[in-house]
Amino acid sequence: MRRFGQPPAKGTTYRRRPGVYAILARGPDALVTYQAGRHNEYQLPGGGVDPGESPLWALHREVREETGWRIARPRVWRRFKRFVFMPEYDLWAEKICTIYIATPVRPLHAPLEPDHSAIWMTLSDAAMALAVSGDRSAVRDFISAGT
Repeated sequence: MRRFGQPPAKGTTYRRRPGVYAILARGPDALVTYQAGRHNEYQLPGGGVDPGESPLWALHREVREETGWRIARPRVWRRFKRFVFMPEYDLWAEKICTIYIATPVRPLHAPLEPDHSAIWMTLSDAAMALAVSGDRSAVRDFISAGT
């Protein structure tokens, strides 16, 4: 599996944490999340898969919480891992990131997550603006594939 970001730090114990994220394209645009507060960054909508939760259920839940949108037809696009410290959980994590492609169907409500905003930007802009290098790579591959 391809790794993005820093290599694991020697002597640090990492907990494996699966996560699901979505490229939500409509024509030349993508629906992304802007997370203010501690992060102040653009992200693909998504997050961790909770214990006992299926990845698809987690994807629908996370997209709804972070953007307020309903999605349809998710399919796996890319997978990668990265080693990070997650201060909100006080956790060193080996994040196993699964990127899906899904169709944004309609907005249901405002984002439920604090400090999150749903933002439309061009796919090209997203490929440069997203904070996670693995997400940027997945969007660039999506653009190149003409999907």
